[in-house]
Amino acid sequence: MSRRRATDKVDIRAVAEAAGVSLMTVSRAMRGVDGVSDRTRQRITRLAQDMGYFPNSAARALAVTNSTLIGVSLPTLLNDVFADVLSGMRRTFERAGYSSVMDTSDYDLTRELHWAERTLAWRPAGLILTGVDHAPALRARLARDRTPVLEIWDITDAPLDICVGIDHLEAGLTLARHVANLGYRAPAYVGAPPGVDPRADKRFDGIVRAFADVGARAVQRVSVTGGNSFAAGAAGFDSIDLSDPPDVVFFLTDNMAFGGMMAAQKAGLSVPGDLGIAGFNGLDLTTVMPQPITTLRTPRRQIGEIGAQHLLARLNGVSVPRVTRLECSLQPGATTRVV
Repeated sequence: MSRRRATDKVDIRAVAEAAGVSLMTVSRAMRGVDGVSDRTRQRITRLAQDMGYFPNSAARALAVTNSTLIGVSLPTLLNDVFADVLSGMRRTFERAGYSSVMDTSDYDLTRELHWAERTLAWRPAGLILTGVDHAPALRARLARDRTPVLEIWDITDAPLDICVGIDHLEAGLTLARHVANLGYRAPAYVGAPPGVDPRADKRFDGIVRAFADVGARAVQRVSVTGGNSFAAGAAGFDSIDLSDPPDVVFFLTDNMAFGGMMAAQKAGLSVPGDLGIAGFNGLDLTTVMPQPITTLRTPRRQIGEIGAQHLLARLNGVSVPRVTRLECSLQPGATTRVV
């Protein structure tokens, strides 16, 4: 059966007929609700886009080139990091008259791909993706679609379009070199399993390099998954091999570092007397603790604000740098030794 031209009047019945499915299946696929397989959903949304079908007049208005809808994909909102990034972006977009629709990928590239497929069917003005690692199918789709894309939180020399973020390898190096210079030589690391979060893996690589440079022993890596960050940090600390104990433990975030520090103290260890603790991100928690955590502060809100500003400029035909690298700042705390 030949497809209708996008200029013809198309309704949901036409899409259902062309796809060979029921009206309910088309409705569910277009709304992104359960009850439709990912394969069928992608086929229906692509077909609907090709036919020029949009579920309602508001969605049809978003199909024009001056759409004010921005799609935002974040890994999670269960910690302060991406909530801060989102806060910076939303204020900037709202001031410019743009609105955003957001979803979380749970660090799953396939889930990010499916979200992007659904969102692109609405022809947004632009997309925001977290990180620079994406499914090959998404890269190919975005290359064909030519929708402006902002990648945040990480940087690369070859972004999909533009990127604003930090150098995570350098961040890991900076923090670990500071800690190594304090005399620590038996490091451990508690964080996500390898391959789950590419940015965390880069920071871990930086930690490994910094301690290798001073002839320290290999970094003991402990993986934790899901759940509350404080609880994950405590569980991660409890999983460390203490038969040859570390003298310092790095954690994925400050919240996890706090949980780990509580577990260490519960085990009768003094911080930093018996053990050093280091976090990451410079979260607000560190500003109210009587014993501030040694950490590296990341420019989260600035990433959101500057990224949004650059994407808006890009949408309005203004040239912006393809790659914008922001700097982190070291925050020596009371959980590591003092020189």
